[in-house]
Amino acid sequence: MTLDMLIAQYSAFRKSLGEDFRSQARLLRAFGREMGSGIEVTEMAPDRVKAFLDGVKPLTSYWHRKHSALRGLFDYARKHGLIISSPLPTQIPKRPQAHTPNIYTRDELCRLLKATATFRKYIRQVEPDTLRTLVLLLYGAGLRVSEALALDLGDVDLAAAMLTIHDTKFHKTRLVPLGADLNRALTNYAKSRAPAVQSKASDSPFLAGKNGTRLIYSTVSKAFRKLRVVAGVARADGARYQPRLHDLRHSFAVHRLTAWYSIGADVQKLLPKLSTYLGHISLSATQIYLTMTPELLQAAAGRFAQYAFQEVNDD
Repeated sequence: MTLDMLIAQYSAFRKSLGEDFRSQARLLRAFGREMGSGIEVTEMAPDRVKAFLDGVKPLTSYWHRKHSALRGLFDYARKHGLIISSPLPTQIPKRPQAHTPNIYTRDELCRLLKATATFRKYIRQVEPDTLRTLVLLLYGAGLRVSEALALDLGDVDLAAAMLTIHDTKFHKTRLVPLGADLNRALTNYAKSRAPAVQSKASDSPFLAGKNGTRLIYSTVSKAFRKLRVVAGVARADGARYQPRLHDLRHSFAVHRLTAWYSIGADVQKLLPKLSTYLGHISLSATQIYLTMTPELLQAAAGRFAQYAFQEVNDD
C-alpha cells in the first residue's frame, strides 16, 4: 500500500469515529508530500521521517504535534499488518517551555491603537482601520483570532450590539454582546468599508483585505508584528515569545477578573459567565487565560484581606 492510500484510509477511519480530524489530516498530507508521491509504506526511511519531524527551525511544540499524528498513523498501519515496526525515532526530545501569555497593560493597548493611524506605509494587505478593528475585537470582545476573521457581515448585528460566532473551536455557536464603546467603533468601521472592493452581502467578510477578500491568520499576524514594533510594545521579562495577537484575548480575561476583584464582585459566581462569554466548555479551560499578573494578585490579595478582617471583626 502506498503512503498516500494509507493516509486517506486512516483519515477516513478517524473521521468515522466522529472526530474533527481536519488539522491532523492536513499534517499527514504534508508528510505524504515530503516523503514523495507513490512511496510504499514499507519503504519509509527512519532518517527521512526524522527530518520531517525536525524541520529546519528550532524545536517547538509543533514537533510533538507532528509526532503524535504520525504515531497514530503508524500504529494503525502496524495493527493492520501493513508494517512490522514504526519508522519513528525512539528518542523523544523534551517539550520546549510552554508559551507564557503576555498581558498587555492599558498603556500598551493605547499605543497599539494609536500606532495604527501612522501604520499605512508599513502595510500592504491590511488597511490600518481593519487592523485597529481586529485589535478592538480581540480585546474588547475576547474573541479568538480565527473567530474574528471568520465574521461575516451577517454575523455583526450592530443595531442589537451582538456578534454571532459560528463553528467555534468546540463546534458550537454563541452570541457575544458588545459594549457601547466597542459597538460604536464597529459601527464606524462598517460605514467606512470600501464599497468598491468590499461586498455588502451578508456572507461577505466583515474584516476584509484591501482587495475585499477574507483575511487569513498569517497576514494579520505579520501585520501585527510590524504594528507592535512601531508602537514600541515588547516583552522585558526574558520570555521566549514576543506579544501576540492571541494575547489580547488573555488580556481581556485577566483585566475582567481584575476589575471584578477591584469592585468587590463575587468572582466565583461570575467566572462561569466569563467562561460562557469566551466560548469555553469548562471552567478549567477558562483558568488557562487567567494568568497571574501583579495587578491581579494585588486585587485578589485586597479581596482576601477584606474577608480576613471581616472574619476578625465578627469574632
